[in-house]
Amino acid sequence: MAYPGFALPTAVMKTSNDQVPPPKKGKTWLSKTLAWIHLWPSLVSAVILIFVCLTGTIIVYCDEIIDFVNRDALYAASATGEKLPTETLLANFRETYPDRRNPGYMVTYRDPARTVKFNSFDKEKGLRFVYMDPYTGQVVKDDGTIYFFYITAHLHNSLLWHGPGNWIIDIATLIFLIELITGLILWWPVKWSKATRDASFKIRWKARFKRLNYDLHNVLGFYALAICMVLTVTGLIIAFKPLSTFTIRSFGGDPGHEWEETLTPYNAGLSPAPLNTIFEQTFARYPQQEALQVATYKIDSSGHFGMNVSKRVGLKSCEDCFPLMIDRYTGQPIAIPRTAELHEIIENTYWALHMGTWMGQTGKFVTFTGGLIATSLPITGFLIWWGRRKKKKKAAPLHSSRNKARTGKRPTFVRNP
Repeated sequence: MAYPGFALPTAVMKTSNDQVPPPKKGKTWLSKTLAWIHLWPSLVSAVILIFVCLTGTIIVYCDEIIDFVNRDALYAASATGEKLPTETLLANFRETYPDRRNPGYMVTYRDPARTVKFNSFDKEKGLRFVYMDPYTGQVVKDDGTIYFFYITAHLHNSLLWHGPGNWIIDIATLIFLIELITGLILWWPVKWSKATRDASFKIRWKARFKRLNYDLHNVLGFYALAICMVLTVTGLIIAFKPLSTFTIRSFGGDPGHEWEETLTPYNAGLSPAPLNTIFEQTFARYPQQEALQVATYKIDSSGHFGMNVSKRVGLKSCEDCFPLMIDRYTGQPIAIPRTAELHEIIENTYWALHMGTWMGQTGKFVTFTGGLIATSLPITGFLIWWGRRKKKKKAAPLHSSRNKARTGKRPTFVRNP
């Protein structure tokens, strides 16, 4: 937000309400320093910031786009009779896709008409969602839309350049956080009046382009400040492991996984409880929840079933969800330490805040809008700087003429002030 929120002189406000406010004269060293910090780091990192914000905005509606593309595969053709055992569905998956690793997870739903969804990885095609009819065991669709968002997400966090790319993105994100803070300070009017309120909170849609661009940067930047701060801070938490560990500990969670060693060990001599029965009991226990995300990567060699119980399962987070561990042999929930439960809840919370799943469609709309505004800020800020730079260049001959007039030499031209 380059030079936002500078108040116009009263005389200028009356005559040129659509002009871009000039930088204040006689600024203190602090305000000059803040203006410099706000301007130059953002100019240097502008292209990266635009790219990061744009790719992040694209990902916000990934779940809705995936569902729309696969709308013909979300429901079974004939949801009658009894569902096949989930163990049979897993066996059918492995038989159909022998070259793929075990599916990372599966999602099953309370709605009996919904198909079961498997997350899998193909060496040639990348990540895939496989939709399977739970009544026939037939694959309804093998879709790769998820892989597009997988690539977009890695462009968003590392430019597909693991290591150096991560640091480039992380440094640019830190710069954006600094820009948000300094932008708010620079936006804040020295005196509150009707004129400064109008300049700070209203966009002059019918003004000239320069003034409109200024308002789009200055006013929209203020309105989107809160959500931009949330997206930036949560992005940094996700990027920096020490920061995520600190966050989890600060809210009472345990970032370690040592407690998992106390879970029921695998015993090949014992028969596992039927997964379908476990799912039915879980949905009955939590009637407000609609989906179960079950870890299946090591499901054949683990003494417990790990799952997330939620209203909706997203690509990187789930809505209103919590973790649940089920004993493989008794089918009963396993009590886990509260600190471990908080770990999962806190981690999902900052992911949900970053992905926009924190309040259903309202949260996604707010996040998407904030992402669009964040994408625009480096552009509008650059245009403000460029316009003032050109103005200074044009003003140079005028100063030269005035200097010649003071020395008694005839200027080549005289411009009215």
